[in-house]
Amino acid sequence: MERKTKKLNISSEPVIVLILAFIWNLIVYTGARLIAFSWPHHDITTALDRRIPLVSWTVLIYFGCYAVWGINYYLCAMQEKPARDRFFCADTLSRLVCFLIFLVFPTTTVRPEITEGGVWGALMKLLYFIDSADNLFPSIHCLISWFCWIGVRKRKEIPAWYRHFSFIAALAVCVSTVTTKQHVLVDIFGGVLLAEISYYIAGLSRLSETYGRFITWLQRKISEKMQHRPK
Repeated sequence: MERKTKKLNISSEPVIVLILAFIWNLIVYTGARLIAFSWPHHDITTALDRRIPLVSWTVLIYFGCYAVWGINYYLCAMQEKPARDRFFCADTLSRLVCFLIFLVFPTTTVRPEITEGGVWGALMKLLYFIDSADNLFPSIHCLISWFCWIGVRKRKEIPAWYRHFSFIAALAVCVSTVTTKQHVLVDIFGGVLLAEISYYIAGLSRLSETYGRFITWLQRKISEKMQHRPK
């Protein structure tokens, strides 16, 4: 029984941080939308943004990034505990900042009418249907994609080609957010900057240690619950 418990303790923390990150992201994005949907929204589109053309095929990058997110967040969850705690603490902190900004300064943009047919036109219409033009600054798409790069860029045990790919993928996602007209340029810079600042703060402060202790406590409670459940 003791051996089984030890195995559970080792394997469950990565699962916990991944589940918590997913739930927290969902709460922030959906919660801010539900609270502020009827509030005045600010359009921060610039003249330069208006000159960027709609490139409908880049919706493939916009949707395809979810696969990279899943892989890289899994890699970050499986690393040593101090590094894992720092990464997911920073991820959690960044969403809290996003939530506050979404409420204090809600933004929107005017999206073009999609008249193009074919696969790309259909995917663009689907994107606009399932994702309304709010919660734009900072771009969570760019934020998460940049975190995917942060999480692997110094990991020597990860092949160099994949680390390079993660950087290129993050840049491609940032570009796709404006070429699909989902975001404007300042949203990109806001997402990238917030990711870097959050990771920096998590590394300097005791926040990541506090986060790590909470995860350990939660994992222990879950383990105790599973051990005492009826067979």
